[in-house]
Amino acid sequence: MKLIVWLIALFAAAVAVTLTAKHITGHASLVMPPYQLELPLDQFIIVVVVAFLVFYFLVRLTLGIFGFSRRHRHKKTDEMLLSGLKAYFEGDFVKAQKNAAVALKLANSATVKAISAVIAARSAHKLNQVNARDQYLNNALIQIPGEKSLCLATKAEFQLDDGNYQDALKTLQSLYSEGGLQPTAVLLLELEAQQRGRNWDAVLELTEVLEKRQSANKTYIKKLKHDAQIENIRSKTIDSQSLNQYWLHISPMEKMDSKLCAAAVRSYISLGNCATANRIIEQNVPITWDNDLIELYAECLDYHVNRQIECAEVWLKSQPNNAQLLLTLGKLCTHCELWGKAQNYLEASLSVEPSYKAHFALAQLNEKLGKHELAMSHYNKGLELCLKQLI
Repeated sequence: MKLIVWLIALFAAAVAVTLTAKHITGHASLVMPPYQLELPLDQFIIVVVVAFLVFYFLVRLTLGIFGFSRRHRHKKTDEMLLSGLKAYFEGDFVKAQKNAAVALKLANSATVKAISAVIAARSAHKLNQVNARDQYLNNALIQIPGEKSLCLATKAEFQLDDGNYQDALKTLQSLYSEGGLQPTAVLLLELEAQQRGRNWDAVLELTEVLEKRQSANKTYIKKLKHDAQIENIRSKTIDSQSLNQYWLHISPMEKMDSKLCAAAVRSYISLGNCATANRIIEQNVPITWDNDLIELYAECLDYHVNRQIECAEVWLKSQPNNAQLLLTLGKLCTHCELWGKAQNYLEASLSVEPSYKAHFALAQLNEKLGKHELAMSHYNKGLELCLKQLI
């Protein structure tokens, strides 16, 4: 329809020019030494109009051909990029790399170039073609510096996959130097790198940032933070001052977590600080009734063992059938040479839930009492239970 309107307009203009030219007199002279051309003015006007129309149609034709070529190039780029993406997600990494490489050559857009380079690099990574993978990314970083973030994040991920967490941290630092708010995926990459480097303080800082992100998996981040706190407690076992400062820094709510408490208790026991270890256990057990903490209560024995027995017997009123609590009381009584009470508690523990630890404790008690045959019987029963658990 648009073409028809243009043709009608052109024909109308031609008729108007022809009718006007009939009433125009005079001549036009074109001088191009040594040539000279004279035309009636009406003919000259017609020639100029025709020349203009021919020039116009030539320009339109040239632009149309160029536009068609460019559209064809864009279409081809999109086809190869989408085909490469589809092949990548289908697991055909050879095809994905090939098509993404073609899209990379055809693309004019920096964003499309960066995406194509990353898909080609990821495909090469899956095929273990390290040199090709690195070349795609390095070329992209040079040719399209405006799209560094995508390429650097991908490079850091590859370095982590290769086990080079220090190189990954350097790459991420160069990414951070670009400024701006970093995506959650980038922070998760740094989190993994810091975990591998056992930089637990840095891990905790990152988890605190990620906890505030809508895009982060809250359950996963919470677990990472919990694990990092346990590892951080273990790393502070070098001296009491470091451990005390870190434990005081933990919130009261977090101190109710039995796993964190157990890690702190083990660290204090390894430093010989039984008083603090037992105080943590006594504060936590009536709330959680965690068997690991109850078991640790008999691991650090100082001159307050009688008070520990009294405390554990108070717990027993609330948990009369707790096999681990009965076992712990048996060990505490054995330490204080309360042989009768120790035997009663240990046998009660076995009656509630047979365990190799209770059998071994009874075996040691009977050895001290000179009952070697009975001791050997408990050792054998304990060994049988232990082997069953291993199978």
